[in-house]
Amino acid sequence: MKSTKKLKIGVLFGGKSAEHEVSVNSARNIIKALEKNKYQIIPIKISRKGKFNFPSLAKVDVIFPVLHGPFGEDGIMQGVFKEMEKPFVGAGVLGSAVGMDKDVMKRLLREAGIPIGKFVTFQDGEKISFEKLKKNLGLPLFIKPANMGSSVGISKVKNKKEFSGAVRKAFKFDTKIIIEEFIKGKEVECSVLGNENPVASLPGEIIANQEFYSYEAKYVDEGSVVEIPAKLPKHIIKKIRETAVKTFKVLGCEGLGRVDFFIKKNGQVLVNEINTIPGFTNISMYPKLWEASGIPLSQLLDILINLALERFNKEKKLKTTFK
Repeated sequence: MKSTKKLKIGVLFGGKSAEHEVSVNSARNIIKALEKNKYQIIPIKISRKGKFNFPSLAKVDVIFPVLHGPFGEDGIMQGVFKEMEKPFVGAGVLGSAVGMDKDVMKRLLREAGIPIGKFVTFQDGEKISFEKLKKNLGLPLFIKPANMGSSVGISKVKNKKEFSGAVRKAFKFDTKIIIEEFIKGKEVECSVLGNENPVASLPGEIIANQEFYSYEAKYVDEGSVVEIPAKLPKHIIKKIRETAVKTFKVLGCEGLGRVDFFIKKNGQVLVNEINTIPGFTNISMYPKLWEASGIPLSQLLDILINLALERFNKEKKLKTTFK
């Protein structure tokens, strides 16, 4: 009987961002779920200082990056993979960079007519008036680093006393911050899968036991309650799924993404953000939503690897020179 050669999958994780531990947990889950009869798995860890601990990346057939946040989810590593001419899972350089920068992301969504909440951005060193923000956005406010995920560096500000500390906290993680209006409503997430013709999962609702869906709420079991699928009217579910796919395409994403929403009491669907490398921990929403939609984790990983290979083979046919 002829043996089939196993694909060598390089699972890249860790990294310099504040989400290092989340990345390690996601990678652990992925490595466990990848079918060993199909794949030879090569774990590639990047230390907190950015040091690679791996056999040559050139030996792998497909790279599966699980690097959450800056230095992994923002297009930097995706550029390296393209230069190496290696297939990789997930969004390319542009989709990754746009998805990471909440300011640019929201401006593109607004341009495309996708409903979002009110926001303003500030660079480090710019004067920020609490009174002006209070007048234009109301209270409470959410203050976030523009380029960060997993709710790192985020504060919910209810008064002037909390404001300065929240601004300083956000600027510890980025040179640009985003300040958003508080939107009262359900927090709902939807997973997207595909390249040119992406599809959306059933949505799930996050019911945080804390002030908001914080880092602790996301990665500590008691931090939130998850309702999958979300108990919403059929027409709202349809709207969420359609908007998730539109968001994914508008932002130039590929492979996978998780789109986060607010659903207001009047039924209005607002996009909060997209994550182009969502978590794959045992309590992460991205794989849980696909499982509820009929795709278990091992099958989901197969699809993601195949999407990476399809895109690579398609791009390989493009001309890179002109005579």
